[in-house]
Amino acid sequence: MQRWEAGTTMQPRPSHARALERVMGLPIETLGFGMVMAGHSLSDNDDGTEVESPIGDIPDQVHPVKSPARTQQANGHNGVWLSRYEYYSTGRDATFTAVHHVVVLQHDDRLTVRSLPGSAASSLEMDLTVDGNVATGTWSERTAPEGYYRGARYHGAIQLLVELTGTRMAGKWVGFGKSFDINSGPWELVLQDPSTSKATVDAFNRPPEL
Repeated sequence: MQRWEAGTTMQPRPSHARALERVMGLPIETLGFGMVMAGHSLSDNDDGTEVESPIGDIPDQVHPVKSPARTQQANGHNGVWLSRYEYYSTGRDATFTAVHHVVVLQHDDRLTVRSLPGSAASSLEMDLTVDGNVATGTWSERTAPEGYYRGARYHGAIQLLVELTGTRMAGKWVGFGKSFDINSGPWELVLQDPSTSKATVDAFNRPPEL
């Protein structure tokens, strides 16, 4: 940990990289590190052990160790997605749409969803579990400090259906209103780019163009 914070270790081992991604909810490339150590892969064997490249260590190169089909399956729903949901404001008697660019990372059957800070004034998080084509979990949002809700935090539950193309998830959210009533509305995620590289994340760290 001290070597990571000091910047002396720029290429963490695959197991460490996966742990950092789980904790931070962001791809390893955006956390100030380079790629994984040469000759290693972030993918695992079926028994959960790390996969070593049979080619050996070649500087500045990461060797694929699985067939393209297995690699695509392991990548799952990783990428930058457009998040869009609707909500009704009782105080303003109107329906609004909130949009964010979010980074989705998949580890086994778990999805972490985190909004990019430059995409909206509020910050959004989701933690989901995928079972077949159904994603179920929780959401939370910290509203803009200078906005109508003055930095209030809202949270609730969500369930999404994953389209067979793997490029869209759509469903419903539920949450509590200020009068202790239960509100709900539509929510969808649309894939924008399957990459989670630093360059891609930086490119989408802006308000969505609708």
